Amino acid sequence: MWTESASEAYDEVEFEEPEGAAAVEEAERRLGEALPPQLAELLAETDGVVGPYGLDVVWPLERIVEDNLRFRTESSLAELYMPFDPLLFFGDNGDGDQFAFVRQPERSDVFVWEHENDSRRWVAGGLRDYLQRSLTADGEDWYR
Repeated sequence: MWTESASEAYDEVEFEEPEGAAAVEEAERRLGEALPPQLAELLAETDGVVGPYGLDVVWPLERIVEDNLRFRTESSLAELYMPFDPLLFFGDNGDGDQFAFVRQPERSDVFVWEHENDSRRWVAGGLRDYLQRSLTADGEDWYR
């Protein structure tokens, strides 16, 4: 369902072999929270989505875990930015801005974190909307 939807939006989209249910469970254990259902479903089909310009529209599962843990625990980031605990990052634009679900309070919408000014704002009404917008856009800054 998710790979089909992404392929309809961008015919050159790239997918990786899924990691499997055990890997998702381990990722959730390491993060200390369940993945959003939409993201878990997508990761059951593919371990990431690569779109136009080679952008990681959806990161592989291991990167989701590693980047979120780093953002939540690295003291130098805590000195520069508002807390990242309420967010679950899962993709980027290749230029430093990152896309996330809000986990506290839980929402299915997708937000962008713009690293230059630490702003966080709505960009899509869920993962399907995000894939459609990001994969059909003409450029990496489609959300501006």
